[in-house]
Amino acid sequence: MDPAPATPRWNLERPYLTGRFHQEAKVSAASQAPGSKPFSIDSFSRGAGGGAGSVLGSYAVSVQELLVIDDLLSALVGIEGRYISIKRVRGKEGYVVFQIDSSMDLALQELTRRIFPLCEDFVLASQFVESRSHFKNGLVNHALAAALRAFLLDYQAMVAQLEHQFRFGRLSVQGLWFFCQRMMSSLNALAVLIEKAMSNNTSGSATLNLLHSQAKAMSGDSAVRSLLEKMTDCASAAYLRMLERWVYEGVIDDPYGEFFIAENKSLQKESLTQDYDAKYWQQRYSLKDGIPSFLNNVAATILTTGKYLNVMRECGHNVQVSLSENSKLTSFGSNHQYLECIKSAYDFASGELLTLMKDKYDLIGKLRSLKRYLLLDQGDFLVHFMDIAREELTKKPEDISVEKLQSLVDIALRSTAAASDPSHEDLTCCVERSSLLKKLTTLKDLDCAYSSDKLAAADVDQPVTLNITGLETFCLGYKIPWPLSLVISRKALTKYQLIFRLLFHCKHVSRQLCQAWQIQQGFRSVKILGTPILRSSILCRSMLKFVNSLLHYLTFEVLEPNWHSMHGRLQTARSIDEVIQIHDFFLQKCLKECLLLLPELLMKVEKLKALCLQYATSIQLLIPSIEVAAPESKSKSGSSRARAKRSQDRDEQLKLASENAVMSQSILKFESEFNAELQSLVPTLSKSSQAEPYLTHLAQCILGVGIDQ
Repeated sequence: MDPAPATPRWNLERPYLTGRFHQEAKVSAASQAPGSKPFSIDSFSRGAGGGAGSVLGSYAVSVQELLVIDDLLSALVGIEGRYISIKRVRGKEGYVVFQIDSSMDLALQELTRRIFPLCEDFVLASQFVESRSHFKNGLVNHALAAALRAFLLDYQAMVAQLEHQFRFGRLSVQGLWFFCQRMMSSLNALAVLIEKAMSNNTSGSATLNLLHSQAKAMSGDSAVRSLLEKMTDCASAAYLRMLERWVYEGVIDDPYGEFFIAENKSLQKESLTQDYDAKYWQQRYSLKDGIPSFLNNVAATILTTGKYLNVMRECGHNVQVSLSENSKLTSFGSNHQYLECIKSAYDFASGELLTLMKDKYDLIGKLRSLKRYLLLDQGDFLVHFMDIAREELTKKPEDISVEKLQSLVDIALRSTAAASDPSHEDLTCCVERSSLLKKLTTLKDLDCAYSSDKLAAADVDQPVTLNITGLETFCLGYKIPWPLSLVISRKALTKYQLIFRLLFHCKHVSRQLCQAWQIQQGFRSVKILGTPILRSSILCRSMLKFVNSLLHYLTFEVLEPNWHSMHGRLQTARSIDEVIQIHDFFLQKCLKECLLLLPELLMKVEKLKALCLQYATSIQLLIPSIEVAAPESKSKSGSSRARAKRSQDRDEQLKLASENAVMSQSILKFESEFNAELQSLVPTLSKSSQAEPYLTHLAQCILGVGIDQ
């Protein structure tokens, strides 16, 4: 916010130009003649005479009345007279008291003192008008001061009319008191308002709240209430213009920081795609303290309306709410017309932005693409990619070329059905530096209780960390343009990537087990009853069942139902905030049901997957690769003898492998550990499913047992 312009010095140093001369206690020393006595409000009087002859009590009562009326007419506009003086109240700027010559007739003194509060209220109001007209006090105070100035002009016109009556000899002190009654209550109510405003140094919405509360408090006096409501309307005119520009254009026109919406220009929209903790949508525009009391219930709606308009403007889609006579914010009156205008503006901005996001930027299509690639709905693409990128993905993360992986991703996309998807060009890839469990410990806002101590105690992450490869750390990314980044922010994309890494690693484990299974199929021509090979086949089948059941649960019991639920709710969403809420709820629910927010269960599943990988690797190392005889050309001589020789050699290798003691011990060890870990899931799932019913489906999938809830 730019600093307020300074009030010109001449406006402060020359009180005679501003009407404050009767309140000032000094003049510039430069303007005084040599030897002159400084001007003092405490000693100033219009009469130059002094001594006993000027004592008011020395005159007849009828003369005293004429003299005091003359002084009262001056006092009513804040000027001292011969016998009425002004004394400033120490420590209170603008506060004065009027005093009368004590020698005056007592009855006249009593009547005169009744009029003094009106004189004092006028001086206070004049001081407020002068002081609150400075730039630094803000537009609301400027408008209030202007309204008070107009009221004081009416008041001064009344005083001029009374003086006219006095010049014609038609005015007595009693008559003066009578004619002042109408202004007495009005100016007193304004003085009470001014005292509170000056003591609390109010501005902006605080001034409007004060006016609003004072008007309510005067409900018993219709004339005063009407006056205060008029002052409220005048003071709120500037505030209404700010509010109009915000809800109809999305612009904060607030030169003195009075509006209740603040803009943080340091937050840029680009942070949504770069920073996980980006607060752009929540903090670029935010509510400040000091919301006008009559806008409290719609403050959030007002904020959101302007935010929507700003998004459209930053998209180059300049849109402005069409204004009509009925849509103009004229006042914060009791008819609540302004509330209808705000609601209409919100409905318009919300509908326009939602239409823009769905039609021009294809929000639903982008979410469908994220499902296709990051939630592994595009199966042929993933299979082809894992085939051609296997060599690169088996390297350590620091040795992997991300550029090469990106080119392999592009090849896989162009070689499969994904090539027909116009959004496939937005797909990127990256390689993380830590395992999935380690990554989860760094995200503190996922509403789960991961900790490094728990990981160390579970002893799950340690072997993986030592031999971590691209298969555990590979991840897909997605280029999200503005304004879709409001919905698919860096945080939302990170949640998609967590789910992708879990699914991708499960796919990898399944493929490794399938290769181990294929190797063991070579033993079918050899008698394996009673050998470790038979136990290995059974174990491999159990492991495959576990991993594939887990994949089935994640895909068909979690992701698909939740996606369809989200898709249906998005069709009826009425605002971008509702879309963001629906999308965030979908991601949070998927993370939880995919076990990513349940540390105890996820660590057990990761331990089981690690055992499956170690088993598959061991099988491929311990059992020699089997060369399957390729079909030979019939024209080649001796082909039948060669095939017979190769078949005999293969059978001998398989027989030796089936009797290998090392392999036998390894299989027994894997079988024991896998069965123990699998059985340890039963009590954990049974305990957790009481609070989380969806875990019953998981138990049925991977354990084949039903758990009573």
